[in-house]
Amino acid sequence: MWSHNHWQDSVYGSTTKQAERLARYATIFNTVEGNTSFYATPNAQTVMNWLSATPDDFRFTFKLPQTITHQKQLQHCQQELLQFFQVMSPLAEKTGLWKIQLPAHFGPENLPALAQFLNQVPQGLTYGVEVRHAAFFAKGEAERALNRLLMDKQVNRIIMDSRPLFALPPANEEIIDAHKKKPQVPVHAIATANTPVVRFIGQTDGTIEALAASNDRLQVKNNDSFFKNWLQQLPAWIKEGREPYLFIHTPDNQTAPELAIRLYQQLQRQIAAEVSLPMIKLLDPPLAAPTAQMQLTW
Repeated sequence: MWSHNHWQDSVYGSTTKQAERLARYATIFNTVEGNTSFYATPNAQTVMNWLSATPDDFRFTFKLPQTITHQKQLQHCQQELLQFFQVMSPLAEKTGLWKIQLPAHFGPENLPALAQFLNQVPQGLTYGVEVRHAAFFAKGEAERALNRLLMDKQVNRIIMDSRPLFALPPANEEIIDAHKKKPQVPVHAIATANTPVVRFIGQTDGTIEALAASNDRLQVKNNDSFFKNWLQQLPAWIKEGREPYLFIHTPDNQTAPELAIRLYQQLQRQIAAEVSLPMIKLLDPPLAAPTAQMQLTW
């Protein structure tokens, strides 16, 4: 997201109007998950507003509408698909990846539908598929078939890392809601195409300390420990010439920008000797801590 009321002081500044938030966001980060397209296709004027608010090197990622992915499950949806891409076409060059998020009941028996759908979508664009069915995480034939299909079509497999979230007990409404909505699936860090996507569902800053204070038996690892493996995998992908996208969430997303910056700084230090990443510079107004500007795609 780019619009969050809690970020008014920490990210945007008190003088930034709501309609100006995307433009302000785009001076700090250079990619965003456009989640609203999942619920409804934006109107043409909104698309043009997003286009004018962002620089040429900014990259959106948009989810395909749920009418296509969940209600029709990729079948008999040519008209909806055409309408969606017609509306979104002004943003085609600024969209780094189109996301096909599939429901948990979309299983191995539906792979032929996915294969046919990937032949129907506009070609020449970059796509990512997020699956949630348990069979696609069992390291069996179903997962191998999925990976082969994605590799053959040069479609990225979107990787959900929800371990930090599910390390937290359901201690407040935000965590309870996130436990219900986010999938608890194994992390299989496989790149099936050139633009692997990692969605990291971290823990809100201060949550661990508050929970630990109320329960001294609680043993919860923090975000840094969960991010440790990504400090190896992301540089490896970059060295291979891939362009990974990293998106950071928390249960309430209030401190997601600060968490994104902290993890990016760790990544920057990790690979400074091997790969040149954009430098981080101060914000005005400053983020809470640390104060920084970051770029999250390469």
